[in-house]
Amino acid sequence: MSILPVVMAGGAGTRLWPLSRRLFPKQFLPLVDALPMLQITLGRVDGLGADPALLVCNEEHRFIAAEQARRWGGPLGGVLLEPVARNTAPAVALAAFWAQAEGEDPLLLVLAADHVLADVAAFRAAVAAAAIHAERGNLVTFGLKPTTPETGYGYIRRGAPLEGSLPAHSVAEFVEKPDRTTASAYLESGEYYWNSGMFLFRASRYLEELRRFQPRIFAACEAAVAGRSRDGDFIRVAADAFAACPADSVDYAVMEHTADAVVVELASPWSDVGSWAALWELADKDADGNVCRGDVLHIDASGNLLRSEHRLVAAVGLRDTVVVETKDAVLVAPRARLDGLKRLVGDLAAQARPEEEVHRQVYRPWGSYDAVDAGHRFQVKRILVEPGASLSTQMHHHRAEHWIVVAGTARVTLDGRETLLAENESIYIPIGSVHALANPGKLPLEIIEVQTGAYLGEDDIVRFADRYGRD
Repeated sequence: MSILPVVMAGGAGTRLWPLSRRLFPKQFLPLVDALPMLQITLGRVDGLGADPALLVCNEEHRFIAAEQARRWGGPLGGVLLEPVARNTAPAVALAAFWAQAEGEDPLLLVLAADHVLADVAAFRAAVAAAAIHAERGNLVTFGLKPTTPETGYGYIRRGAPLEGSLPAHSVAEFVEKPDRTTASAYLESGEYYWNSGMFLFRASRYLEELRRFQPRIFAACEAAVAGRSRDGDFIRVAADAFAACPADSVDYAVMEHTADAVVVELASPWSDVGSWAALWELADKDADGNVCRGDVLHIDASGNLLRSEHRLVAAVGLRDTVVVETKDAVLVAPRARLDGLKRLVGDLAAQARPEEEVHRQVYRPWGSYDAVDAGHRFQVKRILVEPGASLSTQMHHHRAEHWIVVAGTARVTLDGRETLLAENESIYIPIGSVHALANPGKLPLEIIEVQTGAYLGEDDIVRFADRYGRD
């Protein structure tokens, strides 16, 4: 019995702004542990005895996902890239078509990269139990016994019981996120599960049902995978074909229509960490009910989530409030009013504010840079280049640059001439010169870059060569 874990690492996580942003969303963040959520998810499936996981993510996140998989260190089947976001049903279809194109028809274990499951043994037992039903042609979802009248989750009403090592039922009904009164009735009845959004089914069975109920999604994904190409660990599909695909979730597209849906009970504390309020509920608290992380001090404060990423956060007399500090933005909101955060992030996007899209520290395939300061006609960045990595060969029409090596060794190519720079050495890059920067050493290279000129935008880059395949 072959199981292929398909780890879905898409999504923007706007309800966890300012920590989660469009180009660095929550699945790549260490929200509940020292490790990022994606790495925890990969570790969770590693002990299943399954095939190496297939990671599915957006094209924009490919280098972040690949780097986190590298740091995790386990086997990976590849990184399947979505040219555009189309929700989970098309993403799973891409994985299913890809598996068949590789000559396989495995059971697909579909997981989100940003879920918390406290009991890993219970998760693995539920997968083993679900596999029996999936082998019989059923499409299995995993249900969690509700412990509170939660209004932020969808629910599954169970039907007739089925045989198996763990409680399993046919699915009687999928229901939308309820109001508080309805959720309380669901909890009291004992007939409902929280809908985890995790699935197990054979690739061919999922595609069979998708073709029956959503033929446009089926056709678009089939055409997209037919035009696939591979670049190392990255698996690319035909962008034009996939762009024509309707957007829909696995639940709406298939599970609510199929006659073969089964729900297997997963007996573990679980959360999709969908908001700061959810993270507060999940995390360990002090004697006053505060969740604190980072450099935080508080006096006469209770029921708060206080998180510092960069500097001291001090709270006096604060009650039931979320305070999240990052290098370039601070969120302050009552825990009961976090429903307005999605609108706030929308306003940031409408105003084209960079705080909606990226952090001050921006990650690149070669390392990262931190925009330390900026003003009229100047900008200062702290650039970190990983060992063996290099920036593209490029030039700028509107800015000059001055590089100062703080740590490590830099190999600089300037208009065809190569120079090695050690700590405390510097070089000037004039406007219009063709240049490249590389780290030939075994330690990280840190430089300070001072940009000057009439225009300092990131789009003032003309690339001549790039080892990472960027335009």
